[in-house]
Amino acid sequence: MDTLKRLPDHNHRQVGNSSAVEINHVAKSFTDKVAVRDLSFSVSQNEIFGLIGPNGAGKTTTIRMIMDIIKPDSGDISVLGEKLSEATKSKLGYLPEERGLYKNLRVIESIVYLASLKGMDRRSAEEKADKLLFQTGMQSARNKKIEELSKGMGQIIQFIVTIIHDPELIVLDEPFTALDPVNTELLKTMITDLRNEGKAIILSTHQMSQVEELCDRILMIDTGRGVLYGNLEEIKTNYRSHSVIVDFEGELGQLPGVVDRHVQKGYVELVFDQGTTPKQVLDSLVRSGVTINRFEVATPSLNEIFLEVAGKNRE
Repeated sequence: MDTLKRLPDHNHRQVGNSSAVEINHVAKSFTDKVAVRDLSFSVSQNEIFGLIGPNGAGKTTTIRMIMDIIKPDSGDISVLGEKLSEATKSKLGYLPEERGLYKNLRVIESIVYLASLKGMDRRSAEEKADKLLFQTGMQSARNKKIEELSKGMGQIIQFIVTIIHDPELIVLDEPFTALDPVNTELLKTMITDLRNEGKAIILSTHQMSQVEELCDRILMIDTGRGVLYGNLEEIKTNYRSHSVIVDFEGELGQLPGVVDRHVQKGYVELVFDQGTTPKQVLDSLVRSGVTINRFEVATPSLNEIFLEVAGKNRE
């Protein structure tokens, strides 16, 4: 992975030491298309790991290899400390991008049946299902047929099916599709709670704002390769632009090292040259006599970093 930018994995929140997933030099091709190229990364227990990248980058292929739906052409995959077996699969929860519920079954029947495939007995499954239906505000849909549900309601049911058997590793592929803002927040809270219980969660989504809010570490895949990997906060710091955000009162004169300024509603962004530091800009502002209400180093959003890295990878 010659283009991969690695960053240290320490974080403000302690990530568990044990690895839930280990991917080592994995590759996969389909006929004349290479889907994944020499990919290596790990996912720890007690973390939300973001898997991001453009369409066709290799994310879904990677997830399917982790879930043992397809086999890699080369490389090694370890899940929960071992090669994936039928016994291990009962410890996994997978929400695929392509949904699959039995339309003619009632909600409670669907949940209980799919839970039984993960080894739960009917009574335990029904008790847990009722608890999760109540927690998600879906108890009124308990006896409805799946085909009677909206897409958003169906998505919540799929999520319940994914977590009902208390899996150790949870893989979520586009989990927020079709959800309204209220249910999106509900799902985000539940995902965070699962992480705090010690679960390992792989989150794949195109919604960079959700990744930025939820994830501890990320891997960006493009054209089958890892191109960005590490702690999210440190990645954002590493891509920090040479500019500061300032809210002030008074008149700004010429400031040494500042080469441009962008006036926004409520603040101004000061862009400085490579030889100038944020502290030097602050010192110049103090000397200029303006009243400073806010001063912070501008940090790009994950979406901006995503666009920059994806753009460079295509040059």
